[in-house]
Amino acid sequence: MSEQKRRPEDGQREFADVAWSVPSYLLSGMIIWGGIGWLLSWWTGWAWLIPIGLVVGVALAVYLVYVQYGRHSS
Repeated sequence: MSEQKRRPEDGQREFADVAWSVPSYLLSGMIIWGGIGWLLSWWTGWAWLIPIGLVVGVALAVYLVYVQYGRHSS
């Protein structure tokens, strides 16, 4: 079997994939967990659940970005 040659465009595509993935993780974390906080706030009447949901969403998104792209392979 032949080994495929790596083209310069491949590195740019990988960078573009990462560049789109990171904001997508952050935005979706805020939307999902902020939405959960909003629903719980609406259900219980405690308004402070919305910012807690947003902070949890951002924290989990940052953790996912770190796990996905931050570790260096040995």
